[in-house]
Amino acid sequence: MGNYLATALSSATWSDYQKAMPIAILLAMELSSAKPLSRSLTFLKQLWGQESKLTCNDNVNKGIDEYNALHEASVDDRNKDYKKLVNSYYDLATQFYEWGWGQSFHFSHKCKGESFYEATRRHEYYLVSMLGALKPGSEIVDVGCGIGGPARNIAAFLEKQVKVKAMTLNPYQVSRGNELCAKRGLGDVVELVQADFMHSPFEDDRFDGAYAIEATCHAPDRVGVYKEIYRTLKPGATFACYEWCMTDKYDPENEEHNKIKKYIEEGDGLPDIISTHACADALKQAGFELMFERDLADVPGNNWFVPLTPSWNILSQRFQFNWLGMFLTTNALRIFETIFVVPKGTSKTQQMLQRGGIGCARGGQTQIFTPMYLMVGKKPLSASNDEQ
Repeated sequence: MGNYLATALSSATWSDYQKAMPIAILLAMELSSAKPLSRSLTFLKQLWGQESKLTCNDNVNKGIDEYNALHEASVDDRNKDYKKLVNSYYDLATQFYEWGWGQSFHFSHKCKGESFYEATRRHEYYLVSMLGALKPGSEIVDVGCGIGGPARNIAAFLEKQVKVKAMTLNPYQVSRGNELCAKRGLGDVVELVQADFMHSPFEDDRFDGAYAIEATCHAPDRVGVYKEIYRTLKPGATFACYEWCMTDKYDPENEEHNKIKKYIEEGDGLPDIISTHACADALKQAGFELMFERDLADVPGNNWFVPLTPSWNILSQRFQFNWLGMFLTTNALRIFETIFVVPKGTSKTQQMLQRGGIGCARGGQTQIFTPMYLMVGKKPLSASNDEQ
């Protein structure tokens, strides 16, 4: 066998190597953590059946047009229609998120020598560590869970000893998340439920801890959502969250700053983005004792926004953010729309999400925006929900 391979290689011409090169590159890419072929096939399969799972509209094209129209309305109107805004957004965006980012829909700071997914999990573990000593049999709640990536990672990190209830407004995310829980063997400890976190379905004093990862930014009223979390926590329990906020470097009179803020809101399904100070005040108004707050993006070397910046490394997810990657993605989707592989309106959805990515990257580079303002609040032991 060895002699055969040696003979074959020695007789191969440069032309043979050139012909084999594309196949070798594709195989190398597929063996990397990016797995572009497998993920892209899954992505196309999900898009193919997307319209049968829509909850806000009959088709994707109508959905993206109505979503964009919501962002032409006032902040008050978007807050009033927050359920439609958020549900429409995740009807359109969830498949793109899972394909381009993974199962955990959030940012993280990547340390030297760390992979993208290692950084993602560490960011989740750091947050849940703020909840204190969770004993076996404890139950915690994930407020705004996406398709449940963090909930699954946290449940595994806690050795399947702590149950996680995870809520999301979007029905597709519930079904997809529970499907992934079952595949990972976590269906008995992690359950996704469809719920509006402004009106939580859970009873008073139920949970031993709560966390939210870049989710309560979708709320029309921070005091309102924090009060619901407070209500469902046991006295003495802790709530920890990462919030999307404008920092002190944001200047509302600066045209470029406002353009960045608008791009983030449009591309990420947000009614409005408020300041770090407003979030901290809202947590205290809801009844929590603010134990700790810190902008994790405001440290030297934080690179949370780098995955949204362009790269020419074809093995990197950042390839999609250079001009060629953007051109190929948009036009490939347009072609797929023409031949009915994906629903009409998919390319417009991708362009909307692209604006959000550009806005987040510029927000990080200018330091006017943070997706990781950490707040840790405790419900007092003496708390009574009757006081709320």
